[in-house]
Amino acid sequence: MKTNTFKHIFSLGFLLFLVACSTKKDTFLARKSHALSTKYNILYNGQMGLDKGVNGIKANSKDNFWKRLPIERMQMDEAISTDVKSKNADFELAETKATKAIQKHSMNIGGRERNSQIDEAYLLLGKSRYYDQRFVPALDAFNYILYKYPNSSRIYEAKIWREKTNMRLGNDALVIKSMTKMLKEKKLKKQVFADANALLSEAFLNLEEKDSALAKLKIAEKYTKVKTERARYRFILGQLYEELGKKDSAIYSYESVIAMNRKSERKYVIQAYVKKAQLFDYKTGDTTAFLKTYNKLIADRENRPFLDVIYREKAVFYDKNNKQKTALNFYNASLKKATTDQYLIASNYRDLGNMYFKNADYPVAAKYYDSTLVKLDNKTREFIHIQKTRKDLDEVIQLEAIAKTNDSILHVVALSERERVSYFENYIDKLKKTDEAKRILEEKLKVKQENIERNTKTASIDAASPNQEPGKPAKKSSLAPPTMASISGQQSASVFYFYNPTTIAFGKLEFKKIWGDRSSNGNWRVSANKTDFAVNDSIGGDKAKLEDKLAATDKPVEKYTTDYYLKQLPTKQTAIDRIAKERNFAYYQLGIIYKEKFKEYQLASAKLEQLLKNNPEEKFILPTLYNLYKIYQITDAAKAEEMKNRISAQYPNSRYAQIINNTNLVAVDNESPEKVYNKWYKLYQEEQYTVVLAKIDDLINQFSGDEIVPKFELLKATTLGKLRGLIAYKNALQELADNYPNSEEGKKAVEILTTQIPFLEDKNFSTVDAKNWKIIYKAISREDKTTKAIEEKIKLFIASENIQKLTYSFDIYTEKENFITIHGINSEVYAKDIAQTMKENIKYKIDEPAIVVSGENYKVIQIKKNLDAYLTPKNK
Repeated sequence: MKTNTFKHIFSLGFLLFLVACSTKKDTFLARKSHALSTKYNILYNGQMGLDKGVNGIKANSKDNFWKRLPIERMQMDEAISTDVKSKNADFELAETKATKAIQKHSMNIGGRERNSQIDEAYLLLGKSRYYDQRFVPALDAFNYILYKYPNSSRIYEAKIWREKTNMRLGNDALVIKSMTKMLKEKKLKKQVFADANALLSEAFLNLEEKDSALAKLKIAEKYTKVKTERARYRFILGQLYEELGKKDSAIYSYESVIAMNRKSERKYVIQAYVKKAQLFDYKTGDTTAFLKTYNKLIADRENRPFLDVIYREKAVFYDKNNKQKTALNFYNASLKKATTDQYLIASNYRDLGNMYFKNADYPVAAKYYDSTLVKLDNKTREFIHIQKTRKDLDEVIQLEAIAKTNDSILHVVALSERERVSYFENYIDKLKKTDEAKRILEEKLKVKQENIERNTKTASIDAASPNQEPGKPAKKSSLAPPTMASISGQQSASVFYFYNPTTIAFGKLEFKKIWGDRSSNGNWRVSANKTDFAVNDSIGGDKAKLEDKLAATDKPVEKYTTDYYLKQLPTKQTAIDRIAKERNFAYYQLGIIYKEKFKEYQLASAKLEQLLKNNPEEKFILPTLYNLYKIYQITDAAKAEEMKNRISAQYPNSRYAQIINNTNLVAVDNESPEKVYNKWYKLYQEEQYTVVLAKIDDLINQFSGDEIVPKFELLKATTLGKLRGLIAYKNALQELADNYPNSEEGKKAVEILTTQIPFLEDKNFSTVDAKNWKIIYKAISREDKTTKAIEEKIKLFIASENIQKLTYSFDIYTEKENFITIHGINSEVYAKDIAQTMKENIKYKIDEPAIVVSGENYKVIQIKKNLDAYLTPKNK
């Protein structure tokens, strides 16, 4: 009998296949089969997805070299995700493959995993979740490895990944404890050892323990086998040394990055050069070697993507060496290079603004600061600082314009009459040249625009030709002149003059420039004037009209005459003094702003020194000397001593002399401007207006030149309003606005003058029947006997005959006259009855005349201090 051998072989093979596919049989064949399938099929594809996702993170992760780099190059979302679903397709693929490997090939038999690749699957699962920034699910995966596979060959790697996840969750102390313990207990492979130390370093940095972080990062840099990691670690070491003030060590670290050359990513090498440049000593450093290095970097084609950074550092180098023109060129070259580094652009704009600021070109500086603010993050301190500087610059621009204009006017006024004429003649010559250049440019642009319009029109006519066949070019008449396109196409050596519209237009322009407007009638060259008129040649032509036109042509342009400027010069001494006073105040304000707000001591001292030469008002001299003394304490000790001696000699009893000589310090501190102002403002609130007004001018003189003076001026204005009325209040506010236009109080005065004062001026006595009435008795002061007697009688009346709820008050009116006012009366008739009763009733018998007035009219009386006007017959 014949047997079927193939049938038995097939059955045996199928049986072996079933045994190998089973996850319940702990056989050698099953273990190896599932391990191979897991490793070389599922996990291989999952690892490919993970690697692709990680590379994507590295490509999209833009390192900010303006700050210390994080040790792990991975950008974090603001919120920690606990989602189960993946956000990245590559990491989702890796997670899916890892899950598939666990679900289909896990051989958990007898509480023990028999597939040696399942721990790898869990590690892949945790990594994919970690990079997807789903740290809580990632932590679960890593913890499962440590719990179920304590003998895994990847156990230490799993521990590191678990602690990396803990660090991302903010558990830095736990990370340090776990990693320190692991490093002490076991001898690890070099790369694992490097990764553990790098993780420890980052945890220490999160806790601001920079020395410990530095030590651990040095170990990580030494043992890592990954060259890109070594370059990054060396760069971060340089940054840490910088933060710790170890300049030489920082330079050494950056040089070690540069030495790696192509073993490192190019960006680390270039940024290492940049960091070295920032640490360069511009006083003692080798500038020749610096320029040679940077010229070599610029010439290297490999560095083209980084030219914006390289040009900027070269610009900073020239800027530091006061070669501003060259620095300007390199700043602009850096800006022209395409870049995604917004802070680099902002830094270039900021430095350009600073450069123009130092050169006192404030309008241009302001524009660059505006550009800087656009590029900066508005939540940073730098943004707030530049924004404040930009706001202060508006004030500087205004003051500099006042100083420059007034200086110019005073300079011309001081010239003799002949010198003035010569001055303006030179100015007019320059003005004519400028206007002529502008006119020629405008005419060229006009001709260019006409040519464009003419060519467009010609093209439109050609396109609209009725004889043209669709889809074919227009046929040209044999008699038509050739177009510019056809001439160009034939590459003609010469073009006939009248066929070239551009040449024709240029010829017309040149003819008009030489001969003016000429008519084509008769001999056009005969005309004596360049400007020709079309004259009526018929008998009895309008000769008068022609003569008027000729006269108009001969009349010179007003701005080209010296009289136009001479008649604008001030002639009265009062006007000249006012201009000088305004100029001096601008110089003083500029000096203070440069000193206090910008810390530009050279500019500040220059303005204040010039102020002293301008013969300023007495009130500016002492504060100017004191501010120069404070500036020179910083910049020039010898000049500071000179200013100190001058103040002590000329103003020995002044507050400034006491301050600089350290005498009577307690008294000086107790009488600081702020304390003095608060003291007198409190008296104002207590309605002691007369006392305040009597002292306020002395206080203004005492603190002349201080920033507190505008506050005293505003206090004076409001006090005058209380005692002398609206006109005095308005005049005082106007003086405050004129003298201190850039102070907060001056701006407030302008606001009151434009909004409140017109409203108050419109208030007049009203004849409308009111519901609120008052009775007024004139009084001298609270201490006066007559006043006290009236008060007692009013109290008695209110207590005994108070039909309505009446009250009274002592109201300030003027410096010498006040009111006792009864309130709460709802009709004029009742007010008059009360006044009559208090005059005739023997219990009260007030002999002083009572004035009955409505509440609205009482406000007008207090605002305008016009009681006499109210008491005229028409108001009675």
